[in-house]
Amino acid sequence: MEVKQNDIVAGDCIEGMQALQEGSVDLVFADPPFNTGYHYDVYDDRLAAEAYQDWSRDWIAAVYRILSSTGTFWLAIGDEYAADLKLLCHDVGFHFRSWVIWYYTFGVNCSRKFTRSHTHLLHMVKDPESFTFREDAPENRIPSARQLVYKDKRANPRGRLPDDTWIIPPADLTGQLMEGLLDSPSAPPAAPIDNQQTWTLRPQDLSARFQSQEDTWYFPRVAGTFKERTGFHGCQMPEQLLGRIIRSCSDEDQFVVDPFSGSATTLAVAKKLGRSYLGFEISDDYVRFGRERLESIRVGDALDGSPEPLLSAPQTSRSRVKKTKQGVGTRSITSSSADRLAHDRQTAQQQRELTCRGVRDAFRQTYGGYSVDRVVIDPELNQQFQQCCKELGLAGDLRTWNILLFRLRKRGELTDFPATARTNISWNDCDPFLFASEIALQRLLDDSAESLDEVLCDPVCAAEFDVIAASLAPGYSSLQYRWAALKLRKQAAVARTRGAVLAAPKRLGKTQLLDDINWRRIPEKPGVYRLSDAQSRTYYVGETLNLQDRLKHHFATRKARRHWRKLTDDALRLQTRITETSPGDMLSWQSCLLRRYDTALNYRELRAAL
Repeated sequence: MEVKQNDIVAGDCIEGMQALQEGSVDLVFADPPFNTGYHYDVYDDRLAAEAYQDWSRDWIAAVYRILSSTGTFWLAIGDEYAADLKLLCHDVGFHFRSWVIWYYTFGVNCSRKFTRSHTHLLHMVKDPESFTFREDAPENRIPSARQLVYKDKRANPRGRLPDDTWIIPPADLTGQLMEGLLDSPSAPPAAPIDNQQTWTLRPQDLSARFQSQEDTWYFPRVAGTFKERTGFHGCQMPEQLLGRIIRSCSDEDQFVVDPFSGSATTLAVAKKLGRSYLGFEISDDYVRFGRERLESIRVGDALDGSPEPLLSAPQTSRSRVKKTKQGVGTRSITSSSADRLAHDRQTAQQQRELTCRGVRDAFRQTYGGYSVDRVVIDPELNQQFQQCCKELGLAGDLRTWNILLFRLRKRGELTDFPATARTNISWNDCDPFLFASEIALQRLLDDSAESLDEVLCDPVCAAEFDVIAASLAPGYSSLQYRWAALKLRKQAAVARTRGAVLAAPKRLGKTQLLDDINWRRIPEKPGVYRLSDAQSRTYYVGETLNLQDRLKHHFATRKARRHWRKLTDDALRLQTRITETSPGDMLSWQSCLLRRYDTALNYRELRAAL
């Protein structure tokens, strides 16, 4: 069985986990069949008790093998086998941490007994002294009742860890009143103010009823009418429940496995929270639907369902209406709106951070020892980088990821990826087409782009740059054209200061019409040249290591001259002058001449200070 991260593997979970490296997984969440007779897609959940326990022992042992020494195992199980599987886990080698009850609304109706409205969640670790539990992470802490209800200055400003009780009503619930939301029993119900018309009831709103010693978690079950429901699986965990487990018991970038993928909720939440993930599923339909669900998700997306309270959010209250002078009621911004805005900001910030980390990881996997510049401007490397970003599920597009890559470099966050492979395109190499890159760059800067980085980061803009450059100096690769533009920008600052020292000659040389020039008589030496029209309007000033070679690329063919006529209003004239330009001095004379001539096509950043 082929197994790779960030996917759902079709097949038996025991066989799949045996294919994983021992100790390679950081967190496993398992919601296996409960052996209650529920009919899944291709599995009839009805085994003899002994057979069910033997099978459970086998897959739990496989979980134990793949978990790292600090790994954590969460098991969701029903009443019938909760105690049996806890003992099996102990026999396999797990150490018990918590027995949590997930209590939900819309319980399952049962025959001749109370409605079932809970599931057991067993929290276990391999090493009772060393395991991941992120109790100090800000996203795992909530405001205390001392802070929000009593305004007690003695309250810990960092908040506290949540109780074992989670109270979050369905995202699409409308018209249902929750106790504690009305000022008095006789007061008329106030309409919810959020866009989805929902109420959110949080533990701190009932602070006198729920105490930290209690061990009940309250979540709404994902019923068939809820927006969160994926529509293809009968037993689906809420994303917020999985979010608490994954945030608390794994670090970002760690590896989360679900042996019974089902609706792929564990994997969806792991992806949103920036973890690597892997699921196993025997139903081909569930595999297909699960993959479709994962493909629609981007790293850092908000979890579905009512979010956890933020430390900065005020206590929930009903909306208040202010009276205007005309007597018309206007709704003020309440704590519910503040909560939503605070969560939006926090989610956006988390998504930016996760995306940046994903871009960094994609660069690590694809840069091959080359610099950031090379990865962005080399079409082949950039395509590999793009594909990696897509496989990591990052939000954005190639332009966004390229820009973020440049930002990461600027912030010094890529220094642990040294550039060991050189891009060998020297001044001599790019001299024949340097003018084409310069003109293409300046035309884009004049038309739409704000900087060379924008030109190179945007695939559409970069392709347009290539087309312009190739029309002026055909026969070179995109990498060559783009690398020449980078060298041009990098050298511009040096060229400006050196050009300010040089004394510009009053005349460059004899003026000749392009059609009259004998190109063989142009010296094969370093020099500068000027292109102008009959009215002495200057279009371009260039500097080259070989005048004859450069000017042949400019004008020796009819196609090249025809293209230049599209850029000008008159027949062009050429002046040349020999210089002592060396590769290390490139562009200095060009910068000097740009002080005298106001050109239309030269890169503006080359102009030396007056």
